[in-house]
Amino acid sequence: MQARTTTRWLNTGVETLSPLVRRWKAEASADPETFWGQAARELSWFRPWDRVFEWEPPTFRWFSGGLTNIAYSCLDHHVANGRGGQAALIALNERGEERVYTYAQLTHEVKRIAACLRGLGVGTGDRLTIYMPVCAEAILLMLASVRIGAIHSVVFAGFGAGALGGRIRASGSRLVFTCDATYRKGTDVRLKEIVDDALAADDHDIEHVIVLQRTGQPAPMDPRRDLSWTEFVERAADHDGGWVELEANEPAYILATSGTTAEPKLTVHVHGGYQVGVASMARWMYGMRADDVWWATSDIGWVVGHSYIVYGPLLNGCTTIAYEGAIDYPRPDALWRVVERFGVTGLFTSPTAVRALMRYGDEARAPGALPSLERVFCAGEVLNAPAWDWLQKDVLADRIPVIDHWWQTETGGPVVGNPYGLGLLPIKPGSAGIPLPGMELSVMTPEGETCEPGERGILVFERPFPSLTPTLWEDPERYENDYWRRIPGKNVYFTGDSVQVDDDGYVWFAGRADEVIKIAAHRIGTIEVETAFLTHPAVAEAGVTGRPEEVRGEVISAFIVLKQDRKASDKLRTELIQTVRSELGPVAVVGDLNFVELLPKTRSGKIMRRVLKAVVLGQEPGDITTIEDEGSVEDARQAWLEMQAAIDSSR
Repeated sequence: MQARTTTRWLNTGVETLSPLVRRWKAEASADPETFWGQAARELSWFRPWDRVFEWEPPTFRWFSGGLTNIAYSCLDHHVANGRGGQAALIALNERGEERVYTYAQLTHEVKRIAACLRGLGVGTGDRLTIYMPVCAEAILLMLASVRIGAIHSVVFAGFGAGALGGRIRASGSRLVFTCDATYRKGTDVRLKEIVDDALAADDHDIEHVIVLQRTGQPAPMDPRRDLSWTEFVERAADHDGGWVELEANEPAYILATSGTTAEPKLTVHVHGGYQVGVASMARWMYGMRADDVWWATSDIGWVVGHSYIVYGPLLNGCTTIAYEGAIDYPRPDALWRVVERFGVTGLFTSPTAVRALMRYGDEARAPGALPSLERVFCAGEVLNAPAWDWLQKDVLADRIPVIDHWWQTETGGPVVGNPYGLGLLPIKPGSAGIPLPGMELSVMTPEGETCEPGERGILVFERPFPSLTPTLWEDPERYENDYWRRIPGKNVYFTGDSVQVDDDGYVWFAGRADEVIKIAAHRIGTIEVETAFLTHPAVAEAGVTGRPEEVRGEVISAFIVLKQDRKASDKLRTELIQTVRSELGPVAVVGDLNFVELLPKTRSGKIMRRVLKAVVLGQEPGDITTIEDEGSVEDARQAWLEMQAAIDSSR
C-alpha cells in the first residue's frame, strides 16, 4: 500500500464522508439485519442461521440456529482454502526467543491441545482458567478450548492471588493453566505460587493445575492435583482434536472487565455474533487483510488481546504477533525495533504506552523510517491531542496516520473510530472518530433526553450489535440493571461514558459519567483537564478528580507525572495551573496539584480515577485487585498529605 499524503488525513477541517462509508452507514441504518447478515456470510458456517436477529429487551440473539466454531474459522478454514503455508502466529518475547507457526502448523498444534483437553475430560460448556503470559501455549489453549466447545477464562498474568481466585470461583473453572514464571523487564515473575495462594481455600471446583515450566527453576507441585505440561500433553493419546459444531449463541469465552469503576463483571462473548463483529471491524476499522503483519501490543488477559491478537487477525487470515514483555525493554525504542525487524504493517497500542514512551524523549523515537508500517491505532484511554501530536509528528514524521478509536470489554470490538479500511476521514486529534457502520448510538441525559450537538451526555446504544456481550456470566439480573435499566423508560444500553458530539458527527469522550467534575454549576470532563495539563512540555501523564469545596461545589485535584528530565517545583506547579486556566478558562479551578511518580492504573493501562477520588476524600480505595502497582496509591496519598500540610502552613 502506498504511503498516504498528509494533505488529506491530517486536515482537521471537515470533508464529506467517503462514498463507501456513507453507503455502508446508510445501509446499516436502513436495514441492520440485512447489513449484518451480509457481513456474516464473509465467514464460514456449518449451517446457515434461521434468523439474523431476535430481541426482547434486554435479551437478544444473533444468527439463531446457525452452526459455527470460531476456532475452525480461524484455522481449518484457511488451510482448506490453500493457505496453510502462510505464517499465522509469531510468538516472541523481550528475551529474544521466538517461534513462528504457519496456519497448517498452528492448526496441527491446536488439534493436539484439543485432544489433550479431552484427555482430561473437558467437553462442551466446561470452563478453564488460563493464567499465563502472552506465549504460544496460552494462545493454543484459547483456540483449543473453543474448538471443543469449552469456555476459556483468561486472567491477566499480573494479577495477584485475590483477583485470580475470585475469577476462578466466579467462572466455575475445572482446570487452571499457568507457567512457572512470566518475563517482565528482565525479571522472572513467579506465577505458580500465586495460583497456589489463590486456591488455598477449598471453595473452588479446580481438579487440576497444569504448569508450563520455562525457567529451569523448580515450581511447587502438588502431586494430587498438579500436572506438568509434559504430563498434560501425554493425555492426548486415544483422543481426537476435532472441532464441535456450535450454535451461534453458545459462549466462547468469559472475560472480566478491567474494574476501573467497580467490582469486575464477567462478560460473555459467543461464537457467532462475536466472530462476525470482530472480523468485520478488523476489516472496516483497521483495514486488516491477508498479507498484513499485525501487532497489537496488548496482553491476552484483556479484550484487545482476545479480539486483535488472537481471533480478529486469524479470522482474516493475516500474520499476528504475540509479544511477551515490556515494549520499552531492554531499551526505550524496543517497540520500533520489533516493527522494523518483522515488517509490521499495522500496529495497535494504548495511549498509556504512548505517554509512557513520551517520558523518554528522543530515546523512544523510531530508529529508522519504518517503511513497512502503514497505520497505527490507539485505544484504552483517550489519545489526548498532545500525545497524538508527539507520535504522529515527532516519531512518525507525518508519514502514516495515527488513529484513535473507542470500545469496551463488553463491546468485543470497535464502536467509534475512523474507518481506515473503508476510507480514512479527516483526523481530529482528541476525538475518537465517528460511530462505525452498524452502530446505532445516541447521547442522552441521565433522564433520557436526547442531547444536541455540543451538549454533553452519556453515550448509549440504541440497538445491540453482533459483538456486544449478551449477558454476564450467571448474573443476568446485574446485566439488565447495570446496562439496560439505567436510563428511565428507555431500552438503551448504558456505556457509562460521558461524551459530546460535534456538528460533524465526531465523538469526544470526557471520561466516565461519574467522573465529571462540577465546578460552580459548570461540568468539566476529567479527560479535558488531563489533556490541558499534557499540553505543557514537562508533563508525561496526568490524572484528575473532583474534590468537594464549599464555595464552588467542587474543584480539581490533579496528580501529575513529569517527564524524566523535569523536576517538581513551586514555579512549575504555578505554570501548570496557569496552563489549565489558559486552555479551559477560569472555570477550571485547580484546588491542588500533586507531583507523583506513578498514577494508579489498571493493568490494562486505564487511570483509576476513583482511587484518586478516595485519596482526596481520605477514604479507602475499595477493590484494587486490578491495579498495576499498589504503591501508586500510597504515592498519591503521600503527595496529597504533603500538599495539604504545605497549604495549611501557608495560611
